[in-house]
Amino acid sequence: MSEECSGNCSACGENCPSAGSGTQQQADFRAKLADVSSVKHVYAVMSGKGGVGKSLVTCLMASAFQKKGYRTAILDADITGPSIPMAFGIEGEPLDVTADGKLMVPVKSMNGTQIISANLLLQDNTDPIIWRGALISGAVKQFWTDAYWEDVDYMFVDMPPGTGDVPLTVFQSLPVDGIIVVTSPQELVSMIVTKAVNMAERMNLPIVGIVENMSYVECPDCHKKIYVFGESHIDEIAGKHGLPVLAKLPIDSSIAELTDSGKIEYADTSYMDRAVSNIIAIDKAVGK
Repeated sequence: MSEECSGNCSACGENCPSAGSGTQQQADFRAKLADVSSVKHVYAVMSGKGGVGKSLVTCLMASAFQKKGYRTAILDADITGPSIPMAFGIEGEPLDVTADGKLMVPVKSMNGTQIISANLLLQDNTDPIIWRGALISGAVKQFWTDAYWEDVDYMFVDMPPGTGDVPLTVFQSLPVDGIIVVTSPQELVSMIVTKAVNMAERMNLPIVGIVENMSYVECPDCHKKIYVFGESHIDEIAGKHGLPVLAKLPIDSSIAELTDSGKIEYADTSYMDRAVSNIIAIDKAVGK
């Protein structure tokens, strides 16, 4: 496959190097799950930049679905900046392997979410992972192929920031059903959303909608919403791209405390109700 290939053969015309002789074909580079694994739905959580709260949204989505009775999993694709284990309180619990030694066994959180993260492979979770892009992409792919994912209804992939090697690997190698775009209420929001939308379009993947993190602070006394980053334009931007706003998450010290103490599963996930409903409706519509 050409390094410039995006996986979207419709962009190459008749001379696509990945197409079959004489006819244009959609290339399929998806990696195969282990025979004992089962994952029904895969949703990627991404943004065009870092620091907007993708990991938090990933945690809340997995927790929200788990509370509704679905079996959930998180594949932490942010190899060099993994934070999922800390949020779920599973730091220091190394990944086990199956009896034959061939597959990694995800660590389960207190409420049963299956998790694989690079930090679960380290002796010390503060050790840096100093790898080049090819190694990082290979590790992400192995988290999918070389793991025993047990009867997962919904897997959420916590993506690194940007639109580079790892997002390309995830979108080409995993059967991603849709993308959740995370952003914040700052002037860069339009560019962030547009980057993610453009990549999704090139990869022929649907965007479920947008989650705005750090949207406001609520006064504990009068409950007035204070927009510390200024007026949000997320509804306008979402409308421009024909996307729904799935949630507007507040700056909430209780969520931060639960995350830092490894108890994110006990956070209020009602903020994600619309996101959960939209995803379930999409899956029912396509018969999955």
